[in-house]
Amino acid sequence: MEVSDIKTIKREINEFISHSDESTIRAIHTFLKSAQSEENWDDTNSDLMASIDRGLKDMEEGKVTAHEEMVKYYCKWLSK
Repeated sequence: MEVSDIKTIKREINEFISHSDESTIRAIHTFLKSAQSEENWDDTNSDLMASIDRGLKDMEEGKVTAHEEMVKYYCKWLSK
């Protein structure tokens, strides 16, 4: 995207925000904060990502048990 395009987009966003109601501004703020945290996902959640990777590896290697099987196995404790 060219610099002139970014300037146009920023101007349009500012114009939109200046005419928006409070709930729309709050929604935009929430969206922007969420997008910012997603950009930092790898930095702040490396342990979580490692855990997900281990789980995916276990799944690929067949080291998993189906939910239905676990429900049957634990049913006797769940029904008490």
